[in-house]
Formats: sequence, C-alpha cells, structure tokens
Amino acid sequence: MTRNVSTAVMQRRVEPHDSLDDFPTPPWATRALCQWIGPRTITASVREPTANRGYMAAVLDEFFYEVEASDIFDYGAGFAVRDYLFGPVDDTHWTIFNPPFRLALQFILRALETSQLGVAAIVRTSFLEGVGRYHDLFSASPPTDILQFTERVVMHKGRLSAKGSTATSYCWLVWDKARPACAPRFHWIPPCRRALEAPGDYEGREGSACH
Repeated sequence: MTRNVSTAVMQRRVEPHDSLDDFPTPPWATRALCQWIGPRTITASVREPTANRGYMAAVLDEFFYEVEASDIFDYGAGFAVRDYLFGPVDDTHWTIFNPPFRLALQFILRALETSQLGVAAIVRTSFLEGVGRYHDLFSASPPTDILQFTERVVMHKGRLSAKGSTATSYCWLVWDKARPACAPRFHWIPPCRRALEAPGDYEGREGSACH
C-alpha cells in the first residue's frame, strides 16, 4: 500500500528552519474573533506582534481603542521591527496574533505574561495535540475558550487572496483573564465569511505579495 504523504492530507506546512512563516490571516477570520470578544474591545489596547503586512492589525483597528503592531521582519507596512520573544515588552490589555507555528508555544507564553485582559491566537486545530504543548502550556494554563471555524480559513504563503482551498483546519485559542480558571469552553464559529468580508479586504492584494 502506498502511503499518502501530501501536505494537504498531513495538514502541515513544510517550511525551512529559518522561514518567516509568512501566511497572512484573512480579515474575515479576525473579525469573527473581535465580534465574539464583543464591546470590551472599545476601550482596550491590543498588541499584534506578528503584524506581517498588516491585514490583522487593520481589522483590530476597527474594534480596539489602540493597536500596537510590530514584526521581527520589515514587510514594508511601516510597523516597528521588534523581537517579541527576546526584546523588552510592556504590558497591554490584549494580545491577538497569528504566531509562527514553530514558535507558537513561546509566543503564547510571552503574550500571557504581558497581557492584562486576554490573549487570542489563531492556530491550526492540530496545535491542540502534542505532549510537549500539553506539559508546557495546556496543563498549566489552558485556554478559557476554543473557537473552532466551521469554514476553512485559507492562508496562502506570502500573499492574501480571496480564492483557494485548504485541507488545514484552524481555530482561535482564547485566554480570557476575566474568567475564573476552569475547563476550556468549546465553541463553533458558524459560517460567517460572506457576512464578514468587507469591500477592499483583498483590493490590490489578491494573488500577490505586495505590501
């Protein structure tokens, strides 16, 4: 029997060790989270430490009072170039981001240390697996909420596009510090892409890696 080892079936990204893990988040997926968080965003600050070309930061600016966006690499979007893991980081209310998969655990732990109200990370659903992540994160600091997308969130390497398909499933992991520590609550994000896409989300961006 021939084993199917395609990246689609394996639900993994094959990236070089030093890759920037450049997979921009579709704006509608960030809006789904912000609507779920609700009116608490209006007076809160938020940090996006993996800002890339700014697709997530632009949506956060629609909801939050103040947005601080940065990245370790200059993608030409005008954000501060900053090493989030090892540089100085002041506290913020929320940290919301799409962490590089290889360093997602470290990014989440850093965010939990420096966020007063909450943390949200969009990750592959398979991120919930893993003995190391269980010992280092989930057993000690489990998320308060898991928001599983019912629609596939399509992320293309190096570009944002309204088209395409994927075999990879994504969810938001949320640590809401206003909630008492208890077992995580599981939620499905109902189909919402059409309702949450806005004019201009992909304008001048689709099919290219332009800034």
